[in-house]
Amino acid sequence: MQDRNRVRQRNIKPIYRDAINAALLGLFVNFTLGLVKLVGGIVGNSFALIADAVNSIGDVVATVVVLFALRVAQRPPDNEHPYGHTRAEGIAASNVAMLIIISALMIAWEAVHRFQEPHTLPPLWALWIAGLNVLIKEALYHYKVRVGRRTGSIALIVNAWDHRSDAFCSLAVFVGLTMVRIGGEKYLWADEAASLVVAVAIAFSGMKLFLSSASQLMDAQAPPQLVADITRIAASTENVTLVEKIWVRKSGLEYFVDIHIEVPPHLSVSQGHDIAHDVKEKLFDEYPTIRDVMVHVEPDRQHTRAL
Repeated sequence: MQDRNRVRQRNIKPIYRDAINAALLGLFVNFTLGLVKLVGGIVGNSFALIADAVNSIGDVVATVVVLFALRVAQRPPDNEHPYGHTRAEGIAASNVAMLIIISALMIAWEAVHRFQEPHTLPPLWALWIAGLNVLIKEALYHYKVRVGRRTGSIALIVNAWDHRSDAFCSLAVFVGLTMVRIGGEKYLWADEAASLVVAVAIAFSGMKLFLSSASQLMDAQAPPQLVADITRIAASTENVTLVEKIWVRKSGLEYFVDIHIEVPPHLSVSQGHDIAHDVKEKLFDEYPTIRDVMVHVEPDRQHTRAL
């Protein structure tokens, strides 16, 4: 059993490493972009850029929390946490989601109040900041969604979509600033309108992250394709006549499987025990992200009735 645990830990480490490396890249990019947009927004007198900077800074905070959660999630089980610490990712994501939603409401409130306030035209270079941000964020989306799907990290996938929403936010800022530059003072409202678009996008991202993490914490069933694949592998094990029930719940980057199998009724308890171990071994070999499998063995009901 200890050898199996060591092998499992060795197989799961690259998945955590990929997730952490992707998060670190996002942390560096978001911090740099956030700083540039914040300075550009203050100097260029563009609240839309400042709002977009707050969005990036919020992403920095979220990434730091996710990195901490991924570190905690790798801790081995102990007496107080016999199932491990994998839910740390979901807990972190749900708390960060609430902070994101609150920041969106604050930005929207400030944008509404600024509609009636006079301010100067933003400079041309503010447009370049917004435009460059669109390209960088879209590239980050494609990178992180690939890593998220490969590692099975819901936090990374949601974070990837957050980058795409950031790209649309920056596009809204770019359009708003362009309207101000072309139309002059009579279009100054477009800067605040872009800020409201950013606020709505931030709130939407926060709600999506909260719902995803909350679903995971409530032990929602894993994706249908994964459940079907696990069922197929278990059913292909020698002497397994039927997979009667199966529950697969996601916890962080890993999964817990509860499965009921039927075996020929004439087999001994010892033989049924060996079949259960065969099922577990096959699933562990196929999926490094499976932390544990609970196999319940029952006699084949059709054979039992025939007897």
